[in-house]
Amino acid sequence: QVQLVESGGGLVQPGGSLRLSCAASGSIFNIYLMGWYRQDPGKQRELVASMFSSGLANYADSVKGRFTISRDVAKNTVDLQMNSLKPEDTAVYYCYANVKPRVEMRYKDYWGQGTQVTVSS
Repeated sequence: QVQLVESGGGLVQPGGSLRLSCAASGSIFNIYLMGWYRQDPGKQRELVASMFSSGLANYADSVKGRFTISRDVAKNTVDLQMNSLKPEDTAVYYCYANVKPRVEMRYKDYWGQGTQVTVSS
């Protein structure tokens, strides 16, 4: 089994910063893609940012220039530095990983439990 554990959420004022971290553990042969999604109540879960093992990153248009994703492939971790936060960034943020648990197995998607980010004055 693979576990994703997130940390770093909380309450921040508009214009402030937060850093989210996620560590994957368990049976891991390789992680192809790792990143962050977010979800507001009543809305669909949406991609925030992701990074392939090659280092290629993708960002939602709404966070480009404000958020930066980083990944340590050797440690199976991914971080999300969030700057210039806006109230519309308020959501539960979920860590995501596309993992091959063993060499003979296929890649499978795994999710963390989620961490609340609230941007409010």
